[in-house]
Amino acid sequence: MNLQFSIIVPVYNRPQEIDELLDSLTKQELKDDFEVLIVEDGSENSSEEIVKKYTAQLNLNYFYKENSGAGASRNYGMQRASGNYFIILDSDVIVPSQYLSEVKKALQENYADAFGGPDAAHPSFTSLQKAINYSMTSVLTTGGIRGKKKSVGKFQPRSFNLGLSKVAFEKTKGFSKMKAGEDIDLTFRLWENGFETQLIDKAFVYHKRRSTVKQFFKQTFAFGTARPILNKKYPETAKLTYWFPSLFIIGIDFSIIVAFFGCWQLLIFYGFYFTCIFLDSLLQNKNLKVALLSVVTTITQFYGYGLGFLESRFLKK
Repeated sequence: MNLQFSIIVPVYNRPQEIDELLDSLTKQELKDDFEVLIVEDGSENSSEEIVKKYTAQLNLNYFYKENSGAGASRNYGMQRASGNYFIILDSDVIVPSQYLSEVKKALQENYADAFGGPDAAHPSFTSLQKAINYSMTSVLTTGGIRGKKKSVGKFQPRSFNLGLSKVAFEKTKGFSKMKAGEDIDLTFRLWENGFETQLIDKAFVYHKRRSTVKQFFKQTFAFGTARPILNKKYPETAKLTYWFPSLFIIGIDFSIIVAFFGCWQLLIFYGFYFTCIFLDSLLQNKNLKVALLSVVTTITQFYGYGLGFLESRFLKK
């Protein structure tokens, strides 16, 4: 198959991130022509001047539209793209030079109408961003579902690094109106329509994610609220493991309460777990500060997702 890539990037008030992303796209090893579509989602802080810097180096198109959310902006870009295979990237990623070459190679060897790739922490990221990356990708925290482990069943691509054929887009109509979990919703509809998804583990991006603990909490809370909605919409996909973060934080709170009455055994279990998080992060990142922050971000992740899940499951109609 003759692959013609169109890269679609929605952006909202993040011109500096677009600058870094476009700069990384100018350094791709792939010699094939590819187009880049920047979709400005009603931003007050426009990226247009940044985009103009790269028009001589990239086949670049810039669109400004009213704010409607990332999913609708991705659909807007795909509707206007000229390629036959779309690559969706978040504005807060940096793309390694071999990225497109790895995507092309993998699709030529084992074609699928949708793919996802992992994310990694760039050396330039802050200690907190590296810790957040650890918490979101470690087998000890998420079980490898975000691209660090192949044996996780059918892979569910995430929208920060996602590929979708034009054929699959036209069949599924792209992303739904969900504000969170819209990428998982798209994956389920792809499967319902007979399309295959795959993980391309070498097609990783450097993903900044959030820059403060508060922002990270809000992000994971949104992820948590989305899951019960998806479970209700696609009951055959519901799993007991989706309850784990909520049960985990309930267990921590219960352990703290009973510790006041002299029962410390449960707290020892949690202490052992977070010690493992610290040591594993230290081994991976070779940085004491990042390892310590990884404990903080892991706790934040569990509480954010767990509380969001419980609120969506029991309090929202």
